[in-house]
Parts: sequence; C-alpha cells; structure tokens
Amino acid sequence: MRDKEEMRWRRRKMVVELVAILGCILFLSPAPINADTDPNDVSALTDLYRSLNSPPALSKWNANGGNPCGESWKGIKCSGSRVSEIDLSGLGLSGSFGFQLDKLTSLTKFDVSNNNFASQLPYQLPQNVEHLNLAHNGFTGQLPYSFSQMTSLKDIDVSHNQFQGQVNVMFSDLKSLSKLDFSFNQLSGDLPGTMSSLTSIKEMYLQNNQFTGTIDVLANLPLDTLNVENNRFTGWIPGQLKGINLRSGGNSWTNGPAPPPPPGTPPTPGRKHKPGGNANQSDNSSGGKSGIGGGGIAGIVISLLVVGAIVAFFIVKRRSRRPTPDIEKQDKQPFAPLASQEVQEMKSVQPPSTAGTKTFETPAVLNLKPPPIDRNKSFDEDDVAVVAPIVTPRKAVTIPIEAKQYSVADLQMATDSFSAENLIGEGSIGRVYRAEFDDGKVLAVKKVKASALPNSEDFLNIVAGISRLHHPNVTELVGYCSEHGQHLLVYEFHKNGSLGDLLHLSDEYSKPLTWNTRVKIALGTARALEYLHEVCSPSVVHKNFKSANILLDLELNPHLSDCGLASLINDADLGSGYSAPEVSMSGQYTIKSDVYSFGVVMLELLTGRQAFDSSRTRSEQSLVRWATPQLHDIDALSKMVDPALKGLYPVKSLSRFADVIALCVQPEPEFRPPMSEVVQALVRLVQRANMSKRTVGNEQSSSARSNHSDEQE
Repeated sequence: MRDKEEMRWRRRKMVVELVAILGCILFLSPAPINADTDPNDVSALTDLYRSLNSPPALSKWNANGGNPCGESWKGIKCSGSRVSEIDLSGLGLSGSFGFQLDKLTSLTKFDVSNNNFASQLPYQLPQNVEHLNLAHNGFTGQLPYSFSQMTSLKDIDVSHNQFQGQVNVMFSDLKSLSKLDFSFNQLSGDLPGTMSSLTSIKEMYLQNNQFTGTIDVLANLPLDTLNVENNRFTGWIPGQLKGINLRSGGNSWTNGPAPPPPPGTPPTPGRKHKPGGNANQSDNSSGGKSGIGGGGIAGIVISLLVVGAIVAFFIVKRRSRRPTPDIEKQDKQPFAPLASQEVQEMKSVQPPSTAGTKTFETPAVLNLKPPPIDRNKSFDEDDVAVVAPIVTPRKAVTIPIEAKQYSVADLQMATDSFSAENLIGEGSIGRVYRAEFDDGKVLAVKKVKASALPNSEDFLNIVAGISRLHHPNVTELVGYCSEHGQHLLVYEFHKNGSLGDLLHLSDEYSKPLTWNTRVKIALGTARALEYLHEVCSPSVVHKNFKSANILLDLELNPHLSDCGLASLINDADLGSGYSAPEVSMSGQYTIKSDVYSFGVVMLELLTGRQAFDSSRTRSEQSLVRWATPQLHDIDALSKMVDPALKGLYPVKSLSRFADVIALCVQPEPEFRPPMSEVVQALVRLVQRANMSKRTVGNEQSSSARSNHSDEQE
C-alpha cells in the first residue's frame, strides 16, 4: 500500500516538473519574427514602391504586396506588425510618394533625404511622424498645409530643396517641435504669426530664402540657435535673441537702438546669456551687446526728442515769417515737419529692400495744394477738389507700409488723368484704371471713393495691413497714394481680366475655360482664402469674395483682389447671390461666410451661370437655390454643367467637385469646412485626375475625346 502511494507521489512530481520545463521553454523562446504586416501598411508601401518607379535599390520590396516586417524590406523597421520607421536616405530615388502615406499611422520616422525627388509633396503624409527629413532633394511647390496636423513632430528638415511661396503652415499645435530647418529654399513672405506657439523649439534655420518683414514673432521662443542669414528681413532684431547663437547677416536690418515699447507694455522676460553665445553673430546684424544701460538709452531718447521739438519749433516759426514764394516752394513737399508730440508716438522705420519703397511717417500738420489738372481729360470731374491749406491731426501709423508711395501727379500721368479710355472696372470701393509708367510698367490703380472712407485717417493703417499680404494667389499691392484728398491703391495688373468677365461676358470668339483650368482656378483661390483665414494672424475676412474679384494672369492663374479692404465695403453695395444666409440675418461676416461665397464661385465655374440672374425664370434666378438640390444626382449634375465645356470633363472629377460645393454652401455656418480642408479636397481631386489621365465626354465620340484629351489633362 505504501509503495503505491510513493509511486503516485513520484508521478505527480514528474508531471509538475514537466509542466514547469515546458513553461520555461515557451516563456524564453523568442517571439516569431515573421509576423504578418498590417494590411494598411502593406498597401501604403506597395503604392510608394510603384510611385518610386520600382527602383532596384529597394531590395526585397514588392509592388504586389508581401510582408515588409517579416521579410526585412530595405529601410523598413517595425514594431510588432506595424511599420515604425522608413529610412531611404541616399539611395538615388526619384518619382513621387503616391497617395497612401497617411495609412502609416504608426510611423515615427520618415527619412528620404539626399535623393533625386523633383515633384511636389502630397498632402497625404504620415500624421504621427516625430522625425521628418526631406532635405537635399528637388521638391517643388509650396510646403503642404498637412504639416500643421503632424502634432507629434519633434524635428523637421526640408532644407536644400526648391520649395517656394508663403509658408502656409499653422504651427499652433506643433508643441513638441524642437528643431526646424527650412533653409536653402525659395520661401517668401512674412513669417507666420503662429510660429510664436513653438514652445519647445531650440533650433531654427531659415537662412537663404526670401523671407520679408520682421522676426518679432520669434522674440520670446526658447531658442538656442537661430540662423536667418541671407533673406529680406527688415526692422530691428529683438533684444531677447541677442543672447543666443544667432546668425543674421545678409538682411536689411534697421540700424540704431530699437524704439521704446508703447506705454503700459509689460517688461519682456529676460533670457540667460550663454558664454560665447554671440560668437557667430554677423557683424551687420546690429545685435552687438551694448555697454549702455537701460537708463542711459532712455536719457538719449529723451534728449533726442527734446532737440527734435526745439528744431521743429524754430522751423515752424521760420516758416511763418517766410515770404509767399518760399512758402510755395516748401508746399511742393507734401508734408510739413513733424510736431514733437507726434515724434514721440512714432517709430522711425527704415524702408524695405525694394527700391523706391517708403515707410510712411504720419504728419501732424498737412499742407494740401492741388496739382495742375487737365479737366478736359479727367474722367472723374469731382474727384479732385481744390482744398485750402488745413490742419488735420492724424493717427500715428505704427505698422510700416511695405509698398511704394506715389504722388497724385505720378498717377495722373500714368492714367492720362484717369481718362475713360483707361477705365477697366468699377466696384463698390471705387473705379480701377490701367496705368502705364515711363519705364513701360503697367499697373492697376484703384481710386477709393470718399464715401468708402468714413475716417480718412484710417486709410494708411489699412494700406499697411494690405502691404503685408504676400501669397501667389493674392493680388499684390505695389504702392499707394494719400495726398490732396485722394486715396489710391496701386496693384499688379493682370491682362486676362476677371473670372466673372471670362465666364459671363465672353463672346463667341473667346476660347472657353477647360475643365482642368476651372479646377486650377478653384484650387488657387481656395489657397488664397486659406492663407487669409488660417495663416494670417489675426485672420483676414474677405467679405466681398466673388468671381469679379478673381483676376487671371496670362497662364490663367487666379489672383484674389480686394483683400484686406473689408472695412471699406458698404454692405448695401455687395453683389447679390454671394452672401451667406446668416449675413442677411445678422449682418456679420466671418470666415465661414467667405467659405459660402467660395462655394458660389465654384458653382459658377461648374455651370457657367451667374450667382444671381434676374433674366431667368424665378426658380432659376438664385444659382445656389437652383443648383443645390441637384448636386448629388449624377444625371441632373451632367445637365447643369456649363454647355461651353461640350461634355469634355471627367465624370468622377465633376462629382467630387460638386461634393465640395455642397459642403461649402450649407446653410449652417458651423457645418462648412475650413478652407484648409477645401484645399486638401481639391488637391486630391487634381492628383486623382493626373493619375487617371483620362477625360470622359458624355456625348462625344471617341475621336472627339482623343482630339481634346491633351488639352483637358
């Protein structure tokens, strides 16, 4: 009996030991290395491989699928079944990235530096990337707005490419970004105001671009290293940046001490100076450490103001004693000397690098004397009135005007005294004239109505704001004039006129706009509104967005006009058919009402009809009311299309275009998309059209489609 119990005990012991051994084997054995890769990641990588033209340098890659994680595809690292890193640097790659990179949701590193890419970046980029390196390639076009949504970014390097235009990136959510390198590109315009949100930034490289404006937005960032060399920056280098490793040569900095902050401005938090921190700072940066204390600088400034006041007093006193001929000579200068109080309120700003550009200094006393006018030629008989010398106090313009200052005489000569022959348009703000100058340059001059300026002293502040708008799809302000009771804006001139004229006033001999051109115009104007709404800080509401304000250049690229003039527009003068429903109820214009107006212009592009046409039957007079119910019916949609297209358009492209319209013209403003989403939708539409390379004509023969396919695509 005892022997049996002992045997049972031994058997149990053996079973326990065997189970323990098996458990150890299972616990210590390595995880299977041939894990299946996530299907979304496989799809994205195979699409990337095909878009790169299946290069042999990418060993083990397969255009027909496979297992990148289990098969050790070159440059691919995984975490479990998800692709976590892509490093394809220095492999001589070319082609494009395809349109599925956004599927790589676990990707934290994307490095394709030192290759031969020469295309635009797609909007679909991996959204959770922490380390993005696109340097030393040939990428073109603008930086994609989707950078704004890559909130995990810690460092980004797009240096040594050919990116150009305004930086349309919102930095507000990039709180983890510590290194940014945009150097050696062709980027232009002012730095986005949202750069001030980069609370983790330590290194920033902006050198060798064409940036303009000031670098004040960088003043309070926690930077250790900043390189802004060889740009077109102006103004003063903020004092907060003088204790860091700063390189700033090759710009047009203002010399001398910066002006004192306005009264009531809180003191700027100090920055710890690092030993040798300024060793690399360029000599001409005006950033050298001053040996004069704050009290000494204040004393110098006060002394200069006192001396200026005394000089101004004697000049004014001397003027009052001059004989009449001397006064007339002095009056040839548009403005009298500054009074001492005004000097104290103003900043003395050096002109930007553009030749002939002036920074306006507001006078306290304005002597007005009308220029000689040939009234036989003048189209505006009552525009220039004889004004007696008056004293007009004006508000100080604290923002520098980045545009050339013209005289009334200059513009009269260029427009032949604003003759009827040179009149090219008239809107709610005023008439627009063609102006040809002695050097052969042709510009457009807008004469602002006196009724549009309730407070004429605000005109220069408005001009200062407009002069800082720089975008390829925004009409550029070249100059301005404010004298003798006249207020004029000088813009670049576009020979193809407005989109409204081309759509609605073209005759039978005019070449109609092709479908792809219409999509290009929609995308360009969408980018202009995206810039105004989401890049400018504060946002700029256009308020008068319509096809008549979209100007076309020789290549039919769109340029949005009247930007920054919302305060001059009388609500009663706004054209019917473009205003959002909430505007008629509240009278309030917002970026969402601009989105609605953009949708109406897209409807014009699709149908060729006017926003409101009283010549049509009552049910068809309002374009939005007539078209909206039909936007999701493909048969009805095909009947809505502009007959001038003669059926030559891709059906899928038409349907997607209509989907974007439907989103924009929703009656509830909160449901309308931001312009950045509209831009992305139109970019995807263009990319798909370029991939398919097919044009479908519903009622055309195959030979007709063949004849027009090149033109359409």
